[in-house]
Amino acid sequence: MISSDKIFGIFFFFQICFGLMGNSLLFILYMYIFLILPHKKKPTDVILAHLTFANTLTLVFRGVPNTLLSFGISPEMGDTGCKAVVYIQRVARSISLYTTSLQSTFQVVTITLSNSKWVWLKIKMSTFIQPSLLFSWIINMVIYSEIILRNVANRNITDARSGYYAAYCKTDVPHHHIAATFLSAISTRDLFLLSLMTCSSIYMVTILFRHRKTAEHVRSTIQSSQGSPEIKATKLILMLVSCFVFFYWTNTVLTLYFFFVSGNKWQLESFGNYVASCYPSICPFLLIKYEKE
Repeated sequence: MISSDKIFGIFFFFQICFGLMGNSLLFILYMYIFLILPHKKKPTDVILAHLTFANTLTLVFRGVPNTLLSFGISPEMGDTGCKAVVYIQRVARSISLYTTSLQSTFQVVTITLSNSKWVWLKIKMSTFIQPSLLFSWIINMVIYSEIILRNVANRNITDARSGYYAAYCKTDVPHHHIAATFLSAISTRDLFLLSLMTCSSIYMVTILFRHRKTAEHVRSTIQSSQGSPEIKATKLILMLVSCFVFFYWTNTVLTLYFFFVSGNKWQLESFGNYVASCYPSICPFLLIKYEKE
């Protein structure tokens, strides 16, 4: 009979294979557009290129170690490898959150500013996309630099000191005030971006509902609106945001439970890592479906 660890390993393996295949295909496509066909580049292509890159980092640095562990192979990473793996996991997760939020916000501006008098605002916002993405990478790399100081390889999984423990890495809890400040800053940022995504999604749903109501009265409008790039992009972003929010909160609840409950919960941690990698593996196929339409 196959053990639960090996079942997790099989799920991780297929998740990584399909996720990397989809994200790599899209990233190559965006690079081809940027380098060979720059005249076809859209502002959202820059956002999606960053998203696929962050997804790839998440799948590699979260999925591969957990896949090896599930099959009984303990990766000997040492302190340096442990610091790098956890650091990249956290930065990539934050970039995924930011790019999804930025994409939803930009789409709201796109479908709202249909009046030609406001086109300049849409164009101006497009010029801020690349600097804002660069700033996001820098600020998140700085924020999570404290992980480099507090993470070491987990050489003794029976160690009962407080802190976060993985099968290959552990993070000691810092001083109470430092931990409270760090968690407050991270939570505030995440809640702000999640709220922005949620508000943008509600607004886009309202726009789509009004559009559908109007189209019901004009048959020709129905035929022309179904193929509208703006409508397709809006529906895509709503799917991406819904997936991200669902998996984000599921993983957050599991992480908090794992952090505060004493004892080594390997199966729970594996499930949490699998959930955390679901969005990066599903996202590219939603984007590919959109590109084909």
